[in-house]
Amino acid sequence: MANATRSRTDGDTVVSTNGSVGARVKSLREAMDLSLRDLAERSGVSAPMLSQVERGDTSPTLSVAQKIAAGLDLTLSQLLRLDEDRHVVVVRERDRRTRRRRGHVVEELTPPLPGQRADVSVHTLAPGAATGGHDDPPMHEPGSRETAIVLEGAVELFIDGQRHELTDGDSVTFDADLPHHFENNETSEARLIAVVAAGLRRG
Repeated sequence: MANATRSRTDGDTVVSTNGSVGARVKSLREAMDLSLRDLAERSGVSAPMLSQVERGDTSPTLSVAQKIAAGLDLTLSQLLRLDEDRHVVVVRERDRRTRRRRGHVVEELTPPLPGQRADVSVHTLAPGAATGGHDDPPMHEPGSRETAIVLEGAVELFIDGQRHELTDGDSVTFDADLPHHFENNETSEARLIAVVAAGLRRG
């Protein structure tokens, strides 16, 4: 992205993107189901400042943009789209957004683009671990569908009061807006890929 920055008189550098960074921050924040206060707590940037950035009333300095990017689980380059080439976005393995909680590791394979309607992630479950904990992301939006493919080991899918056993190579597709979670009740690690597409089911 050419001319992405400009200098201020106090020596700090301001991100100059004609207001586009503000709209991007808002879209990404809403896609993560975060309020301004939530993002303020995650980033260390005040909610009023975030609101001004989102509205395009002010341009963030590089240091502020870095904090906002971290609060959105992005690098600064990803937030400013410096690593994008038109409609192609490459996510290197080392740059995957990763979350870890209670033996459950989630690696996001798709970039957090505004308006994105599908997400692909790899889930690794240690023996005895499960997805769907109290601090996991909220349930998917109405009409969403999920397809999961077991890459390694065995898991059990609990959905809508039913249990389904899945082993290496098995796949399952289900309505992702129903209460559900995967459990690894075996003695070895399990890995699966999950693809969630928003708003596909009708009626």
